[in-house]
Amino acid sequence: MKRITPFFLISLIAILSCSEDNDDKVSQANVAFNFSHNWDGTSVGNADFNIIKFTNTNGEQLSISKLRYLISNITFKKSTGEIFVISGYYLVDVTNNTNLSFAPNITIPLGAYSKVSFAFGFNNDDNYNGNYADLNSASWIVPEMLGGGYHFMQLEGKFIDNTTAEIGYAYHAIRAVDNSKTPQEFQDTFFEVNLGAITIANSTAFKIEMNIAEWFKNPNTWDLNVLNNTLMPNFNAQVMMFENGQNVFSLESVNQ
Repeated sequence: MKRITPFFLISLIAILSCSEDNDDKVSQANVAFNFSHNWDGTSVGNADFNIIKFTNTNGEQLSISKLRYLISNITFKKSTGEIFVISGYYLVDVTNNTNLSFAPNITIPLGAYSKVSFAFGFNNDDNYNGNYADLNSASWIVPEMLGGGYHFMQLEGKFIDNTTAEIGYAYHAIRAVDNSKTPQEFQDTFFEVNLGAITIANSTAFKIEMNIAEWFKNPNTWDLNVLNNTLMPNFNAQVMMFENGQNVFSLESVNQ
């Protein structure tokens, strides 16, 4: 019986290692996320900002001067219960046309996923002041008197009020806080955006659409004459934003 020489054994191990590496590469995929925006089907970009050209469900004409929002914890869940989470956050800044597309520095195993989702805003475990230097410098912090943490969205512009005057609005979403009670009472207003079941067969790009008009119409018809500014300390307004946000995002396409 022939003995395996040390040289042959080393060569065999090297071949098997290469084979395993190739299998790992084949079984993993890169993912990317691309965010686009519309107003009831009409594409919106920062070139459309600072022009009163939109009309909400309540009949108010308005412009957009700022739109940026936070997403976090992109999650891939299998029917077996196995979960893969891309931790971290992304500040999508339509105003400056930055971070509309991003590819996390992580791969996802190929296969069928019963749900792909992300969080709008931060969950309570992540929503603490001082944690994120880049968000601090982006003026994204919520004051301590309102519970601290970070904004989920800043949507600003001007609208024509019921006296035909041009008035500014600031539709800022945060965790809802009731300052009329001691101690303060909070209600969670981050929410999960479910993109549905997806099969990852190759490197995959998700195109996600935000219909900005939905923030003003469903299920709460938004009256900018009443709710235009000082909305961060307005508990009921924050809950209404949370409710309207359930219909804002949709999955436009998946490219592999």
